[in-house]
Amino acid sequence: MLVHICCSVDSHFFLQKLSGLYPQKKLIGYFYDPNIHPYSEYRLRLLDVQRSCDKLGIELLEGEYDYEGWIEAVRGLENEPEKGKRCSICFDNRLVNTALKALEIGEKEITTTLLTSPKKSIEQLRKNADEIEKKYALRVLTPDFRKGGGTNEQFAMAKREMLYHQNYCGCLFALSAQREGQNRLKDELMSPITQQILPSCIEDRIVLYEDVIKCENSGLNFRLRRESFLNYRLLRAFVKEEKNMAVPSYFLFYSKLSREFVKGKISYIEEGIGYFNKENILFLSLEKFNNIAKTEYKNINEMMKCPLRVNDEMRVRASVSSTFLPTLFPIIILNEIKIQKYEIHLNSIIYEDVRENLVKIG
Repeated sequence: MLVHICCSVDSHFFLQKLSGLYPQKKLIGYFYDPNIHPYSEYRLRLLDVQRSCDKLGIELLEGEYDYEGWIEAVRGLENEPEKGKRCSICFDNRLVNTALKALEIGEKEITTTLLTSPKKSIEQLRKNADEIEKKYALRVLTPDFRKGGGTNEQFAMAKREMLYHQNYCGCLFALSAQREGQNRLKDELMSPITQQILPSCIEDRIVLYEDVIKCENSGLNFRLRRESFLNYRLLRAFVKEEKNMAVPSYFLFYSKLSREFVKGKISYIEEGIGYFNKENILFLSLEKFNNIAKTEYKNINEMMKCPLRVNDEMRVRASVSSTFLPTLFPIIILNEIKIQKYEIHLNSIIYEDVRENLVKIG
């Protein structure tokens, strides 16, 4: 039987229940989810699905990431609510592809782990399944493993196995509606031009679950611990000299202004640090930064292409602060600093967030 898989939280539970219901059948997993956006989130979910299938001894096939085809399929339904017409088209899109893959490899039965997701309508899925059966020469199984406390059992299993539990279905349009309803930043759709891995971003979670796999393969004891913290995203920032020319600049993590624009001057320079006369802003020459960070950047452009890790940036911030408390004043790196006027444009946001950390035991 070919089993369409949407995510590890659903599939790890569903596949075990399915194996118990049909012990004589060989199960093959099929990850086909072009609805997932952005692509990094797709990679993260696939990574954890593969981890789950490896644990269960189930072969996993990956379908094509045809995001443009999916976007075209749901065109005009962008504002549909969860469980609306867009979801029905999305289910059909994935089930049809699963049916075609089953016929290609010689399987006559298919099903989908979407059936166990509490946010999906089983009736809607069964209606799509009936249409697939009418169109293709195969059977679509639609067992309900949610009843009888199944959903609670599923989530307990996911927590015990430390599976990646995403907080949105994967669809761009559902994500946007969900984040607007939560009055929360859509940071899943943000990516710095420096390609730096930011705290709690999708790439950060990929690194985390790669480490999880390494620990499991090495037989190490560990747990995942959730921690609340203040996250940060830089939206827009640049520096202009008094001649109204933008100059290469780099803003350290947690740089924040009370307004988006300030005009002033560096009043004095001491040991490679320029002290601005407004908003407690510090300027560091690249030479000073290199000395503190133990780096060898030749210019700001090189620094932008290969920035430090956020942890290392925070150590630089701490080294030029006069307090043990976290600081938010802008720290700006220039190739050279001078006693002159500057315009600083900075739009950034600080917000409450949660991050999982891997803690080794013993």
